[in-house]
Amino acid sequence: MEITVQWIRTSWTKESRGGEAASRRNATPVGFALPPGGTTASAHVIRMREDDGFEPHEALEDRGEADVQLRETDGRLRVLPRVQPLFALPPRPRRPPAVRLAPGQWVRWQLNYRFSSALGIRGWSYWLDTFNIAYGPVGTDVFLSSPTVFVDEQGPVR
Repeated sequence: MEITVQWIRTSWTKESRGGEAASRRNATPVGFALPPGGTTASAHVIRMREDDGFEPHEALEDRGEADVQLRETDGRLRVLPRVQPLFALPPRPRRPPAVRLAPGQWVRWQLNYRFSSALGIRGWSYWLDTFNIAYGPVGTDVFLSSPTVFVDEQGPVR
């Protein structure tokens, strides 16, 4: 069965925590059209950073590099994003359970993080990871619509 992965990482500093810069950051898309030719063997990765005005930079990367666990079992796809940075906030002692997608379904899962710099010399930095994952054949505009399942795992990052 086809699996389509889109991973969007938005990153910023305290400069985009309020005002006009925060409005620009909050207006960034949570889904993009897929590149022509499909992405079933790779992940469609989009990076948006504060330092270039949150301009989307798209690439195709090996699907195994995406920070998400994918496992097909009994005709369903089990999806659970990994939480890599152990030193990041917010703490996630109890995470939502994995999502099990049936063919034709897709999930949007969002997680946020706050990091301090080494020794606290520089200010905080922030990430928002959005995973859009579809199970089965999809069109290029699938992630521009509403997901079958939405998991909001964003916590307070102050």
